[in-house]
Amino acid sequence: MLNSLEKMPRGIKRAILIGTDMLFLPLVLWFSLYLRINEWFPPDFEQDLWVFALAPAVAIPLFLKLGLYRAVVRYMGGKAMTAVLQGVSLAVALMYAIVLLANQANVLPRSVWIIYWATALLYIGGSRFLIRQVINNHSSQRDKNRKVVAIYGAGASGAQLATGLIAARQCWPVVFIDDKKELQGSIIHDLRVYPRSALPQLIEKKHITHVLLAMPSASKARRREIINELESYSVHVKTIPGLADLVSGKSTVDEIRDVDIEDLLGRDPIPPNRSLLTKCIHGKVVLVTGAGGSIGSELCRQILSQQPTKLVLYEMSEYALYQMEQELIGLKTQNALLHDVEIISILGSVTDKNRLHNVVANTGVQTIYHAAAYKHVPLVEHNPIEGVRNNVFGTLRVTEVARDLQVETFVLISTDKAVRPTSVMGASKRLAELITQAMSRLQSSTRFCMVRFGNVLGSSGSVVPLFRKQIRDGGPITVTHPQISRYFMTIPEAAQLVLQAGAMANGGDVFVLDMADPVRIVDLASRMIRLSGLEVKDKDNPHGDITIEFSGLRPGEKLYEELLIENRVSDTDHPRITRARESEMPWTELVQKLGELNQAMHDFDCTAVRTILQSCVAGYTPHAGLSDPAHYGSNVPEKGTSQAKENEAIA
Repeated sequence: MLNSLEKMPRGIKRAILIGTDMLFLPLVLWFSLYLRINEWFPPDFEQDLWVFALAPAVAIPLFLKLGLYRAVVRYMGGKAMTAVLQGVSLAVALMYAIVLLANQANVLPRSVWIIYWATALLYIGGSRFLIRQVINNHSSQRDKNRKVVAIYGAGASGAQLATGLIAARQCWPVVFIDDKKELQGSIIHDLRVYPRSALPQLIEKKHITHVLLAMPSASKARRREIINELESYSVHVKTIPGLADLVSGKSTVDEIRDVDIEDLLGRDPIPPNRSLLTKCIHGKVVLVTGAGGSIGSELCRQILSQQPTKLVLYEMSEYALYQMEQELIGLKTQNALLHDVEIISILGSVTDKNRLHNVVANTGVQTIYHAAAYKHVPLVEHNPIEGVRNNVFGTLRVTEVARDLQVETFVLISTDKAVRPTSVMGASKRLAELITQAMSRLQSSTRFCMVRFGNVLGSSGSVVPLFRKQIRDGGPITVTHPQISRYFMTIPEAAQLVLQAGAMANGGDVFVLDMADPVRIVDLASRMIRLSGLEVKDKDNPHGDITIEFSGLRPGEKLYEELLIENRVSDTDHPRITRARESEMPWTELVQKLGELNQAMHDFDCTAVRTILQSCVAGYTPHAGLSDPAHYGSNVPEKGTSQAKENEAIA
């Protein structure tokens, strides 16, 4: 019967409510009279029946006017109760006024009107909330697949989330959890607020499967503390977006998603030094190479917010460039202060010096952030010539253009993999650093510097989305080695620090970002499994859900990453940026090595490329078993063959 009632059109449901009130309001008035005189049929009862008919005739038009019949009973809350109170009070007052105007003041004892007001209020409000409870209980019993959830955070966001969950009917909120003592014990949307200490018992008693964090304004440290505790329970932990996403309109408070890894590993950011942040950007023409990449795109967003006169996006991927351009245009339209910023999108490779020279000269670039690079270690290891061409010679071309056109500031985005590298990618980035340092010594017009940091969360090739997919698929999670660890930093924090570091450059500086402590990848995988409400399956827990398998180190991969070649550092004006003193290579020697490297690339001689990199980059130890160029699948033709000559002509 309830299923049929739920499926009825709204108009029919409204008509049923009106018909029920027409029937019961006279009975409520009759019952009020009985409560006063303790008699069902007093003398002259038949002559006074018109008063009982007056009850629905007055009340129902008022209820219609106040919109009480438009309220969806299932979702009735405080506002609907206010409308009930207002409607019943007005109806009783109007009825009494009509009786007075008709000179029938003695038709009912005066106290009956007060009793009728109370009983009518109880009937109208109570009947609606009773129907709501019956329907909701029926829905929760019927929808066996609904997730039973506890909402952590009983503030405004938590209350709004509860309303959204009830409406969506995919999750069934049963309790609130909150650390504020003044909220504990209170009732919000029919849900009791409990302290955090009660959660273990509640999980078992109410069969809670999910805990939803509704604390968008909480600091990362606070969120991390709570998540660390929830990790020990067999529940799936999810969250609503942070305050920044809510304010920017990127997300809404009822949008539920997995816990951000930033909540596990990230730090509360230090407020930026505004003078450093704007020094190389505000009112200037800024160019970002690799503008569609993970770091390049975030640099573009933050640069735009500092109001340059022009922002030049230089990118090799047409799709990535288009996506970035559209996003920045959207940001401009939302902020009147950015309307005058000109966004220029350029398709091109950093290895094309003529193209770069033309772009920089015609747009009047004053600051360059060079983020374009091939960064995926195994891919570059199997494609060393293209990796070196892009990372080494691309950097050489950009620095040459910056020098020739006297660009004010050049900032190279480097990586921790450049320190004592075991991969072509790392060695090529260290050689790019050496080029930047040497170029700085050749002239004094352009301030050249580089910023070195580790992995950024959410970048292309990050392990986090891979682990999430593997957990959704039921496992296993693949980790290369039990002891492998990495530094992690959020992309926004890394980009913000890069912009501030560039403003502190004197020339040839190597800036190193504070990455906090490295994180073991297997520990990260284990935490992600537990926060999904699952257990790690291993020899100690053979009945777990997800296994972690070790696939072995990939070509060029290191167990540990480092940020410094030599332990010679000094502080800067920013607590999370240090200046390192690293060894350099004279320009004359570097030019000779680059010539040899270019010839080896022209000959498709991977062994020679690796050997030359070793002679340039101190501490470079190639990955074992990869010295044979045939291993790269490059199908290198033997010298002297027609295919080799054709390749030389193309090169």
